[in-house]
Amino acid sequence: MRKRLKRKRVILPIVLIILGALFVQSDWLGRWIYPISFTDEIKQSATEYQLDPLLIAAIIRVESNYKLNAVSPKGAVGIMQIMPETASWILKQDEFGSLSVKKAGNEAYAGITLGSWYVKELNRQFDGNLILSLAAYNAGPGKVRQWLDTGVWDGEESTIRDIPYGETRHYVQRVMYYYKKYQKIYETL
Repeated sequence: MRKRLKRKRVILPIVLIILGALFVQSDWLGRWIYPISFTDEIKQSATEYQLDPLLIAAIIRVESNYKLNAVSPKGAVGIMQIMPETASWILKQDEFGSLSVKKAGNEAYAGITLGSWYVKELNRQFDGNLILSLAAYNAGPGKVRQWLDTGVWDGEESTIRDIPYGETRHYVQRVMYYYKKYQKIYETL
């Protein structure tokens, strides 16, 4: 009886160590915990707008967790949670064929295309500063410029904690968390 108890006491920690190692090091486990959906649509938009597909995936994960018909309490729609007014503005800026605000709210391709175009535009406006672009995606580019102009925030990743809006601060932190996590798990999409 004592031998069995001793054996169980030895085996249980070994099993836990092995499971822990699998959890930390396993690509398949990471892909299971952090799945990416709509990879074809993400790849297409990433290529078209010269963005990292893993960045688009991270934004989608935070915005809607891959739910096509998501609607935020503030009225943002679709997989990349674009405000209808922003979607209308985006549609006037470039040639998007048959895409519409309505399609952006319930079709993966439309939502990812408009959201990716907007990320690229924010990157242009903020000279490629990803942290500023992400903050602007959430709070709006005018608000982010105001923070920069008044010295409230300098736009650096190391000072994300200084973003005055808690929602935007948390948003940028979460997108960067998932972006870095996806980069570790997926070499590419």
